[in-house]
Amino acid sequence: MHDHDDHHHHDHDNHYSDMQARVKALETLLTEKGLIDPAAIDVIVETYETKVGPRNGAQVVAKAWSDPEFAEWLKRDATAAIASLGFTGRQGEHMRAVFNTPETHNLIVCTLCSCYPWSVLGLPLVWYKAPAYRSRAVIDPRGVLAEFGLTLPEGKTIRVWDSTAELRYLVIPERPDGTEGMNEADLADLVSRDAMIGTAIAKAPEVTL
Repeated sequence: MHDHDDHHHHDHDNHYSDMQARVKALETLLTEKGLIDPAAIDVIVETYETKVGPRNGAQVVAKAWSDPEFAEWLKRDATAAIASLGFTGRQGEHMRAVFNTPETHNLIVCTLCSCYPWSVLGLPLVWYKAPAYRSRAVIDPRGVLAEFGLTLPEGKTIRVWDSTAELRYLVIPERPDGTEGMNEADLADLVSRDAMIGTAIAKAPEVTL
């Protein structure tokens, strides 16, 4: 199944093979002209890498696993539920949470560019922006997941959700077995960014002998 919304007013940021070199050259030029401060850019990058990003999303998932009322709120109004935890901001203004179940696995893509919920997943990954992923996730999602090392049962439905500039998605993976009694902080450690995109599942807890 493929839920595909029309794209409007996208932030076009397609990936180029030499993008890093282009960005570095542009940064150097603008710095030499006194138009930007490299230190300020470093602060922005640090913010998205350490304060904004997958750690936030993992906390959302852990709370959904632990708190049925929050999970229901997340289903009804993900934007408000996520904001209640303090996670708001650029490209996370309008959110929808999609829940994996024993019958259904969800996968997120942006077919036209790379719309992505920065406030809960951080900066978009290179492969997420790559044309190969953006096209093949829709055409052959099961094959794409297999390349990520995730082989799903043939009977499980895969739903592909197409992010837009107006609406972004967060996958709530299934809670792993053996996590009963774990607190939210420990549960969050089991949740990877890939699991919240749908290219992986949540990790099983380590067994201490």
